[in-house]
Amino acid sequence: MSYLINLYAKDRAIIQQKIHQLVDFLLDLLTCYNGRMSETNSSIVKLSNVTKTFKTPTGDLVILENVNLEVKRGEKVAIVGPSGSGKSTLLSLLGLLDTESSGEILIDNIKTASLSEDNLAKLRNEKIGFVFQDFELINPFTVSENVAVPVEISHMSKSEVKAGVSELIDKVGMSHRAEALPKTLSGGEKQRVAIARALINKPDLILADEPTGSLDRENGQKVLDLLLSSVTEGKKALIIITHDEAIAARMDRVFEIKNKSLHERS
Repeated sequence: MSYLINLYAKDRAIIQQKIHQLVDFLLDLLTCYNGRMSETNSSIVKLSNVTKTFKTPTGDLVILENVNLEVKRGEKVAIVGPSGSGKSTLLSLLGLLDTESSGEILIDNIKTASLSEDNLAKLRNEKIGFVFQDFELINPFTVSENVAVPVEISHMSKSEVKAGVSELIDKVGMSHRAEALPKTLSGGEKQRVAIARALINKPDLILADEPTGSLDRENGQKVLDLLLSSVTEGKKALIIITHDEAIAARMDRVFEIKNKSLHERS
């Protein structure tokens, strides 16, 4: 009888040990899942009470006042407003190309106001990709060389850069023009190259300033589709400046600049 009792106690201890191991495993799995979900849904850019003024002979000119905005990874946001309302200024602030007069800007929870110029440039190069209306391609460079520009000063090896450039050029449908110069490309082709360049450093945030404004409707649609698919696949955030309500309608959220402030449409 004592033998059976001892055997039962031993088996029970083993079972309890296995249960504890299973519980620990499930807790670790849950922690990992929550961490990934938190990272995926975390804020990539946050503006808190941001104001931007410029000095003029007659005093300070307020361009933006008490702007608040938070965009998370995976979100697609449009910013609309009339010409001269401050859209380009806001994009420059979001892209760390300009500094706020007051308020706070965080990129991936990093306070940017205290960063040196070198660290700002490093953060911008690692976290942000830009797509401009007028493409901003370097004319003496080929398509491949233009796409590689943002990572020329990175830690990537030449082979990694070459592979990354080749992959993105293929993704945007420009493999057949890899050695072409910008002057030989159509507007739609130039913008596809610009998008590949914006994605080469694997940014968390893509800023697009009227990316279809210089294109015909067909090419504009293709460029927008490419931007949206890139954001969806990579869980990136997209902020797009546009006058086109059809483009705004395809975003998750739409903000409008009115009276120097930012207001979200319901």
